[in-house]
Amino acid sequence: MSRDVATALVAWGNAWLTGSVGLDEAVDAVEKAAGPQILGGEPAEVTLRRGLGDLRVGGLTALRLALPEPGDPLGLTGPAEFNRAAIDAGAAVVVLLGDRAIGLVPEEDRRGSSYVGVRWSTHDASANPPDVPGLADADRQLTLAMRDATEALLTVDDVSGVPPEIADALVDLRDPHRGDHPLAPGYPPRAHRVAALAGRLALVVDLARRMDERGLTADQMRRRGEALRLLDRAVRRARVAACNSAFDPVP
Repeated sequence: MSRDVATALVAWGNAWLTGSVGLDEAVDAVEKAAGPQILGGEPAEVTLRRGLGDLRVGGLTALRLALPEPGDPLGLTGPAEFNRAAIDAGAAVVVLLGDRAIGLVPEEDRRGSSYVGVRWSTHDASANPPDVPGLADADRQLTLAMRDATEALLTVDDVSGVPPEIADALVDLRDPHRGDHPLAPGYPPRAHRVAALAGRLALVVDLARRMDERGLTADQMRRRGEALRLLDRAVRRARVAACNSAFDPVP
């Protein structure tokens, strides 16, 4: 959930900042993905719509996506408290306000028996540019990781074979006409394509990690685990590069 909601906030937030959509449309799209959302904590919490408007008045210029994991602080530049919270959540958004920044970390917000939404906790953050790949480099890395992971998953010689849902997901990767566009209007076509492929590969990683390992040799398990780790790494980099490309110069 954290990765998807952070991706949605950055993609639609940047589309709003570039003038491709209005604030209401952007907030509606983000909340459609993960339910109602608020910024901050009591007693200073505000709705996402109000919070984004306030940040714009305060100098908001861009949103950056961070999808870190332990040992791989992708998209983060500190300080340590923000990095720890983001790594624990698996996702964060860096709000750029000129020469300063605020970090937003998503967490589930439950109230009563039926309300489920997202609360974005706020943290001090560094405005320094993170060490993340550009869109073209992330696209290449994703293609290579996809090839290696597909080979590892489809050459496993166990009695049950590859589950049909994983085989179907792998076949879907070769369909250029699916038309899924997880980003928002205004992004370059390559960003849409990379983000869509990353989303489909994220599903493959999730399904493959649930595969039954009975009948696999130790070497097969090692090869599959390493391929999935590298694929997940490439997926996260592709998502970050795609979402952060809203302000890239048009080639």
